[in-house]
Amino acid sequence: MPRSVSVIVVTWNALEHLKKFLPSVTQTEYEDFEIIIADNASTDGSAEWVESAFPECNVVSLSENYGFCGGNNRAAAYARGEILVFLNNDVEVEKEWLKDLVTVFDSPEIAAAQPKIRSYAEKEKFEYAGAAGGFLDSLAYPFCRGRVFQNLEKDEGQYDDRTFIFWASGAAFAVRNNLFTEFGGFDEDFNFHMEEIDLCWRFLNRGYRIMFCPESTVYHLGGGSLPMNSSRKTFFNFRNSLMMIWKNAGTPWIRSRFLLRLCFDGLAGMYAVFRGNFGDAAAIVRAHFQFYRIWRKVHRKRKKLQALRTTDQEPAEMIRTSVVADYFLKGKKTFHQIVGSNSHAGGNPS
Repeated sequence: MPRSVSVIVVTWNALEHLKKFLPSVTQTEYEDFEIIIADNASTDGSAEWVESAFPECNVVSLSENYGFCGGNNRAAAYARGEILVFLNNDVEVEKEWLKDLVTVFDSPEIAAAQPKIRSYAEKEKFEYAGAAGGFLDSLAYPFCRGRVFQNLEKDEGQYDDRTFIFWASGAAFAVRNNLFTEFGGFDEDFNFHMEEIDLCWRFLNRGYRIMFCPESTVYHLGGGSLPMNSSRKTFFNFRNSLMMIWKNAGTPWIRSRFLLRLCFDGLAGMYAVFRGNFGDAAAIVRAHFQFYRIWRKVHRKRKKLQALRTTDQEPAEMIRTSVVADYFLKGKKTFHQIVGSNSHAGGNPS
């Protein structure tokens, strides 16, 4: 019997995205799956349109806009599937995308996974949000196989191996339902961005693994919630990254690396000023000050999580180099240039 799957799509005033992308999701060829549309109190008729055009979908109408984290957490309570797949509302899927993706959960150590994520606009290229699986560098900056900063590679099969990764993208995030519930779902204090990395880090600290599945492919438009050049996006990325690190990094890492990470963030702010991007520079400053204001709350979460972790070592999927230095100082623009063309980074399960 195939595993049952619940595909959850959170949306807010994005009727045009639903009209464009939801049809491909409804045409998925898989024996046992359901589609849940979590509508964050849209006022553009999204819920009504879905109910009329695709009555087979289960529409969960929420009372307010809970954002990505809150919307998904609440929708998960309605899911009957053994596997949850959180899918952005601007993602097109191939007909058999679920078939191979769910097979990674045959291994009990796998908590979450993602498919190959390519660009909807340039379908031969990887997409920014996830590409061929996510990693953190030695200072906990995120990057992906197929995407390092703004450099997006053409998919030529160079990452067509199932491999352990540090984090799966929230654009198409597959996870065991029971573990999602046990671990408390996405941290709603994050609102947007990094919440999936935070959850994956919590899984890794408890001995689970995250998997990339290249046999499954989806196409992501991106920028549906926040544009790539949004200073608000910059704010959430920097603030949430600090929250994520303080919650999940081991004490040795915090003692040896956290101050250096703060310094690198400062350099990022200076670089933004140098480029004349004063909005991003101000966003980085705001992100840091807000983190300091909420530090006590984040630290209380840290104490609980650190008591539950099963190892003092950082996950093997944390790359032992600085992607910032490699990219900007050494001119290494691809994952293979940074990590090595023969490296499987977190390890090849085969």
